[in-house]
Amino acid sequence: MKKVLFCASTVSHIKNFHLPYLRAFEERGWEVWVAAGTAEPVPFAGHVVELPFCKRLMSPRNLLAILRARRLLKREGFDLVSAHTTLAGAVIRAAVLTMRKRPRVAYTCHGYLFSDKGVRKWIYLLPEILCARVTGTLMVMNREDRALARKYHLCRGRLVPIPGMGFDGARFVPLPAAKRLENRREQGFLDSEVLFIYAAEFSKRKNQRLLLEGFAKALPEMPRAKLLLAGNGEELENCRKFAQKLQIENAVHFLGSVADMAALYPLCDAVVSTSRSEGLPFHLMEAMSCGLPAAVSDIKGHRELVDAGKTGFLFPSENGDLLAKALLELYNSPRKRTEYGKAAREKSRGFTLEAAAPKVLAAYGLLEK
Repeated sequence: MKKVLFCASTVSHIKNFHLPYLRAFEERGWEVWVAAGTAEPVPFAGHVVELPFCKRLMSPRNLLAILRARRLLKREGFDLVSAHTTLAGAVIRAAVLTMRKRPRVAYTCHGYLFSDKGVRKWIYLLPEILCARVTGTLMVMNREDRALARKYHLCRGRLVPIPGMGFDGARFVPLPAAKRLENRREQGFLDSEVLFIYAAEFSKRKNQRLLLEGFAKALPEMPRAKLLLAGNGEELENCRKFAQKLQIENAVHFLGSVADMAALYPLCDAVVSTSRSEGLPFHLMEAMSCGLPAAVSDIKGHRELVDAGKTGFLFPSENGDLLAKALLELYNSPRKRTEYGKAAREKSRGFTLEAAAPKVLAAYGLLEK
């Protein structure tokens, strides 16, 4: 029986993005393993192993993780390693580098944490260059990352562009107008209110602080606007305090973890993202599939999904004034919200699981026979 190991920094990453692919391997008779920061049950995985990852790249814990990963790889003799996330992808590939008899490695880049500018890029680029020797297949999700991979030769085999891992387009759909209003009222929102939503981990990378700043600038001209922030994270409490400092806490709803975003997105009027770095964000695809226009920072990943003036607005990253302007344009124009929302839904169809799965499975070699 062939064996595949999926490796990511967290079990939640595997559960959120890769279960259809674990199932595909299982259905084809493979023995499926998962290695992550914690050993929790994962559907379709017969074995889950803990590796002691640490977010600080140079932490001794990551050296320990490499050693444990090497022992696991040698003991189990995997046929394929599917590597994900920057840290786990570097650790597991570093372990493969130390071996004579190596498994085939497919690395999925969920967004390089560097651009092609500045000295800081080498902190993240050097590990990718070193690991390229064992990267037989490299999947990338946006044009910029594809260009970086080509320029710096970040794989020794196939470079495969994919439209993300694919989201469930059948779940994320708009509601009929009457049902939408009914559900909004049940959640305590007025028919006249304009709801902006951002669903993401509260972190410096996701940059909710900038969104609060831009929203505060626009709010005096948007008396019926509400900002919905879904998610948890290390910056959550700081953002709560910042909203109070800006005196906008009555217009901002901190929702915490939301189990069913497919029920929430259709109640909203626009999706927002101030992220500093993305590969191809699921939350944005899902919101667009529900017919929401977008106002997002002009970064890679966002540019892949949002066409300025067609499906929404792209504002310069870190520019709260132009973010506020984009929010105001969406607030003041129901016509634009409707037109951009329809175009956004159409654009999202190219990123569904139905669109992505054949390309990903082919990259794994599961569709060759």
